[in-house]
Amino acid sequence: MTTHLDTHLRTHCAIDTDGRITFRLPQAPASRPQLLLRLRPKKGRPETTLHHLDLEPGRTDGYLHAVLEPHPALDEGRWDLYLLPEPEAERQRLRPGLSDLRALVDGHLRDRPSPVAVRIPYVTKDGFLALRAWRRTAHAEARTIDVTRQAVTVEARLHGAELREDATVRLRLRGTGTVRDLRPRIDDDGRDFSFTAGQEDLTGGAEIPGRIWDAFVRPTADAPPVRIGRLLDDVADRKHVFVYPALAAGGSSARPYFTVDNDLAIEVTPTESSICPK
Repeated sequence: MTTHLDTHLRTHCAIDTDGRITFRLPQAPASRPQLLLRLRPKKGRPETTLHHLDLEPGRTDGYLHAVLEPHPALDEGRWDLYLLPEPEAERQRLRPGLSDLRALVDGHLRDRPSPVAVRIPYVTKDGFLALRAWRRTAHAEARTIDVTRQAVTVEARLHGAELREDATVRLRLRGTGTVRDLRPRIDDDGRDFSFTAGQEDLTGGAEIPGRIWDAFVRPTADAPPVRIGRLLDDVADRKHVFVYPALAAGGSSARPYFTVDNDLAIEVTPTESSICPK
């Protein structure tokens, strides 16, 4: 029987409350090792963005250490991690070791200045170590999503900006110019807010099968819309982890969900009774 050994190095990582990430790798036979972060290009696009970190021997644990500081912020996207033994050597993909992400669990409780920068280590589908990074001028963090038979109510907090009296929540029908503007309930601090989207808001009195509403908040009437999502904890991919019930909306059902970018959306789909012939 042939045994296939995994030759990829295991990399430990820990993140602190400031967003600083420390990586630890086993010692490797190299004179100038570096940790290479590669921004994963979109399909069919060339690789353009790389970030190098020097790996230094630890004083006591025998590991190589590299520190990714909070600034400058990484470009938004997914970053794959490699060991670069020498400047011109072939890079080696890294497997995850132990990850200490405890500092991220209650990250939604801390206010973030503009720009809002987030990095979350995670394991890819094929078992390698990567970082999910976001960098936004402002961000609205969804905290509680309550679905009843009549409406969806969302509680959120704005980071990197403040809400004024003329703030609005905007639902934008994906792929169209259709929008629904809702009046949020704003707390005295100008950061916490909530809104409710009912059946009429999601269908407009008519069926909108197979459509998706993306959720934004506009801090003032003339401000650009800020995406509502959930970024400030230790979950890099929420879409298939957090599943919410649906409400009935005319001949359709509407269900809130998080996109592949952890942004909040509401999907409207036809109900079984509206599809089946009578």
